[in-house]
Amino acid sequence: MKKVYDSAAEALNGLLHDGMFIAAGGFGLCGIPELLIKAIQESGVKDLTFASNNAGVDDFGIGILLQTRQVKKMISSYVGENAEFMRQYLSGELELEFNPQGTLAERMRAGGAGIPGFYTKTGVGTVIAEGKEHKEFDGETYILERGIVADLAIVKGWKADETGNMIFRKTARNFNVPAAMCGRVCVAEVEEIVPAGSLDPDHIHLPGIYVHRLIQGEHEKRIEQRTVRKREEA
Repeated sequence: MKKVYDSAAEALNGLLHDGMFIAAGGFGLCGIPELLIKAIQESGVKDLTFASNNAGVDDFGIGILLQTRQVKKMISSYVGENAEFMRQYLSGELELEFNPQGTLAERMRAGGAGIPGFYTKTGVGTVIAEGKEHKEFDGETYILERGIVADLAIVKGWKADETGNMIFRKTARNFNVPAAMCGRVCVAEVEEIVPAGSLDPDHIHLPGIYVHRLIQGEHEKRIEQRTVRKREEA
């Protein structure tokens, strides 16, 4: 089975359609599948629902899809760095389903593991719990959260072999593993593709069985918030 493709557009060929549900990896601006997001923008598909920790910033990550009005709904944990996101949400142009960060990660992981739902204490007594089933276990109240199964998962890794076994570096591991698991089809971009068998099995974070298509590309190293201190005088 061929998994390696020459470009993001080629890897997404035949997978995209209006109204689809996409799970995306990334945390802040770290580990974002930027090449695949750009290819989705250029394809022109619209009315998309994204499950992602955040929506990037105005000119990077999912933020570029908000600029072109291709996103209908976001399922997210943190959206505080994107002015266009805020504008669209407050004006009623964008639907938003807030999830606590751990809940969102577990919803993706559960969906990928074939688990339709799970109970959690997180969110009990808040707006997060509204409309959800409540159940008591050992005298404590829990709410039911549904596992996420997306039409497509897009993720970004550091290194992969030709069969799709992937390694992530540090914070870039974040949501990429559960996002990859929950997609019916997973397309991944990495900085380097190596021959099959050259990766230490004990170092693999995502088994190739979850990865259907793969590309190698050049990536931008963005810093979400640069904090520096003034240089001290000698």
